[in-house]
Amino acid sequence: MMVVVIPVFAMTFAFAWRYRASNAKARYEPDWMSGKIDAVVWVVPALIVTSVGIHVWIYTHSLDPYKPFDPSVKPIQVQVVAQDWKWLFVYPEQRIAAVNELAFPSGVPLSLRITSDTVMNSFFIPALGGQIYAMAGMQTQLNLLADEPGAFVGRNTQYSGDGFADQQFVAIAMSSENFEAWVRKVRESGKALDDVAYADLAKPSIGHPVAYYSNVPPGFFDKIVLKYECGPACAQASERTDAGSE
Repeated sequence: MMVVVIPVFAMTFAFAWRYRASNAKARYEPDWMSGKIDAVVWVVPALIVTSVGIHVWIYTHSLDPYKPFDPSVKPIQVQVVAQDWKWLFVYPEQRIAAVNELAFPSGVPLSLRITSDTVMNSFFIPALGGQIYAMAGMQTQLNLLADEPGAFVGRNTQYSGDGFADQQFVAIAMSSENFEAWVRKVRESGKALDDVAYADLAKPSIGHPVAYYSNVPPGFFDKIVLKYECGPACAQASERTDAGSE
């Protein structure tokens, strides 16, 4: 931007000095058909916009949140549901779920599908990646990777009401052995995430503690998304599909 700013300031002072009232020798004879002036006025900004556009295109696509890190490596699948005012993390392959705690092995890609069962939220783990919105009846995707074990703060960055300030969770990157131990611990909690349990969990709450669910029915995340797309009929159809698959 200095290519534009510096000449503007230089010409401002130069013109003010040259055409001051006490300088009788300065004659003002403008030539409005100057090709050189037109070239400077149009070509320089065009080059700046072109340069910025190329960089935005390249780096926006390289940082696409939907783009997997390494297609040859199987990621950990987690389905994320924003609620008032907490986060539910469903592990479809392990058939478990956790509230306000996201555990995953370090060095392994983490593939997230994100939706909301309330107003719009924004999922964000600053230490791992950019934010992405969670919207009812829709799903977004986010791919993250923790190079080393550690605990990272995650939160909602979209104002969503009274409990917004406390809507935080902890993302824990751990070794594969510790992750397997964590999965076993969740399965031993003995609490299933059925419709009754989920209805109670979905009630607004502030500062909700970490909670575990040892059994989650298949298609649970899709049912939450579909109920906003086409109402109870889709939810009932999803339940029948789930029952048939079991």
